[in-house]
Amino acid sequence: MTFSEENYLKTIYHLTSVSDADISTNAIAEKMETKASSVTDMLKKLSEKDLVNYVKYQGVSLTDKGKLAAKMIVRKHRLWECFLVEKLDFSWDEVHDIAEQLEHIKSEKLINKLDDFLGNPTEDPHGDPIPDANGRIIKVEKQLLSEFEKNQIGICVGVKDTSSDFLKYLDKQEIALGSQIEIIEKESFDSSFRIRVGTKEITISNKIASNLYIK
Repeated sequence: MTFSEENYLKTIYHLTSVSDADISTNAIAEKMETKASSVTDMLKKLSEKDLVNYVKYQGVSLTDKGKLAAKMIVRKHRLWECFLVEKLDFSWDEVHDIAEQLEHIKSEKLINKLDDFLGNPTEDPHGDPIPDANGRIIKVEKQLLSEFEKNQIGICVGVKDTSSDFLKYLDKQEIALGSQIEIIEKESFDSSFRIRVGTKEITISNKIASNLYIK
């Protein structure tokens, strides 16, 4: 597959992870910041390779072959993120763009050795699951902090928004994976939260709370 084909598969995979319905060409175009006509052309190519099920005007879904291929791309991306953070001391807000380049390396042997070298991690630095060599994923039960109520306590296990700006904000507030978060107050007016992280009390917006996964 070309880099472009791999990027499309990965995008469709991520979109299907938040919706069971077939994905529209417009949704893909918006996510990839391209024209719907370009998406249509690519979907035809992927369909010919038996990677997607595509019917014009009815959306697209991944075939079993396409789903496995997408998982392998995601696997490479998240393993490289782990390597960059754990072995090269990159911060978690720096690694996404670099991993976007490294995920296109074709060597399966390299990726499997990288997996073993890292100790076969099941989650990347942002708390997202890493598929194993067979595409299996260990899912962790979690919910958004915004769904919590006063006096509830949980552990931060992931982020919904992986943008650099959001991750830098979390660093500034000393919120990281593994942080214990206690809800001190939930404002009825704007649904903002007063929380305790370790010994520190801070106020966060509902938008922030809606991007933190807790268990």
